[in-house]
Formats: sequence, C-alpha cells, structure tokens
Amino acid sequence: MVRENLIAVEEKIREACARAGRNREDVTLICVTKTKPVEMLEEAYAAGQRNFGENKVQEICLKAPQLPEDIRWHMIGHLQRNKVKQVMDKAVMIHSVDNLRLAETISREAVKRNMVMPILIEVNAAGEESKFGIALEETEQLVRQAAALPGLQIAGLMTIAPYTEDPESNRLYFRQLRELSVDIKSKCIDNVTMDHLSMGMTGDYQVAIEEGATLIRVGTGIFGERNYV
Repeated sequence: MVRENLIAVEEKIREACARAGRNREDVTLICVTKTKPVEMLEEAYAAGQRNFGENKVQEICLKAPQLPEDIRWHMIGHLQRNKVKQVMDKAVMIHSVDNLRLAETISREAVKRNMVMPILIEVNAAGEESKFGIALEETEQLVRQAAALPGLQIAGLMTIAPYTEDPESNRLYFRQLRELSVDIKSKCIDNVTMDHLSMGMTGDYQVAIEEGATLIRVGTGIFGERNYV
C-alpha cells in the first residue's frame, strides 16, 4: 500500500509542478510518520524516501535508532523547550519555531554541540486560535531576532493551513506566506535565506506547490489514517 500511495503522490507532485512551471527537484516530499509503526517507514524507505517528519520528539527518539542512518528527520510539530536537547542530534531541520524563547533554547543547545541548526519560522497564516504559529505581521521581527542568535540558520517559513474539504480555499494562505517570504528575502537580513516554504499537507499539497512550497508534509496520503490509541 505504501509504495502504491507514494507513486500516486509522486504523480500529483509532478502534475502540480508542471502546472506551476516548476522543476520537480524544487519540491521535497516529507513523509509524515506520526503514530505509524517502523514497518511502514521501512516500506517508504525501500521505495526511495529519505525525508521523514515527526510531530513528537519521543517518536523520533523511538524510531530513529531502528531505521537507517541516512534518513533525514524533520521536526514538524510543536516543540517544547524542555525537549529541544533530545532532538538536536536527530533532526536536520526544525520547522516549528514560533517564539523567541524557543529559538534561544535551540541556539544554546546548538552552541553546546558546535553545530548550526536550520530552522523555519512557523506562521499562523490563517489566524486560527487553535493553531500554533506567529502572526503574519509579527514574523519579520521574529526572523530578525532569531537570525541574530548563534547556532541557528533561518532557512524559511512554515505554515499549517486550515483543514478544509476544498484545497482551493487555502490558496490565499499559501500565497500570503510566499509573498511574506519574498518580502523578507528582499531585505537581505544576515543569516536569513528564505530558501524554504514548508506548506501543504495531504489535502492541499498540490495547491501549495502551485504557490511555491519547497517542502510538503504528507502523511495520510501515504500511510493512511493516523492510529490513535
């Protein structure tokens, strides 16, 4: 099932890239493995996938030792400051930085390890009270503050759009994030690249690609519905 689903997702990615006049190589598929057993991750790995995303630190810590070392783990969920040290030597990127105190904690841990952690600033583009993320109008200030910290590299922005039956209804939020990214990049802030836009999930990743996503986070479309105990 996993291999077949990946083939279908890949085809949709290629179609969206073609519509947007983009190269397929410009979009990275992150397989979101929340609640999924290691066996399903092994199927995705065997099908060629190397980028995996987890919402919880404890799941990365549990699964990473059981899987090949060349997997690139992305921390995509809300990250508590007291869990930062556990993920520093496992994640290649933290997508969900939405406040200065979290950025400062990541910075301190990175300095201790003599490393640089790429981070994305999480933006609550739709202004949903139930979602984490900083407001659009406050994003540039946080980018500037985080960029001044040692051990961090501000690689772009991330958003979680509203759940919807109509993916077109999220196009506005994806477009706003891309425009914000372009605006921030134009200001040539030291230690800020804005190379990445992490946006789009199973229900709306094609629209996100059309609006400039470089990282898409697909779980249900690959592994099926989540397993909640």
